[in-house]
Amino acid sequence: MLKRINIELIFWIGGLTYLAFMNPSEAHFSFCPIKNLGFSFCPGCGLGHSISFLFHGQIQESFHHHPLGIFALVVIVWRIFQLINNVPQRLEGTKNKKLGDFEA
Repeated sequence: MLKRINIELIFWIGGLTYLAFMNPSEAHFSFCPIKNLGFSFCPGCGLGHSISFLFHGQIQESFHHHPLGIFALVVIVWRIFQLINNVPQRLEGTKNKKLGDFEA
């Protein structure tokens, strides 16, 4: 059963759902290890806020927080569709296997 659950798909959908509902104008906890170590510059910081501003229709604010936010959103959505299209193939492959079958 656990092999049928795609953790990556759940992660991306959950992340985008969070960004769609969060208020991008408020300060929040950061998972960024570079920022948490005390450095002021991180090339990835601002991507989450940028995507959240996109979901709220504020394109200029999105670009202000990170210029690659639009590109990142497109890549993540493309990856989600790629993972969704892969689900039937994964289920077919596990349905026909017997206990003890190994792939070479």
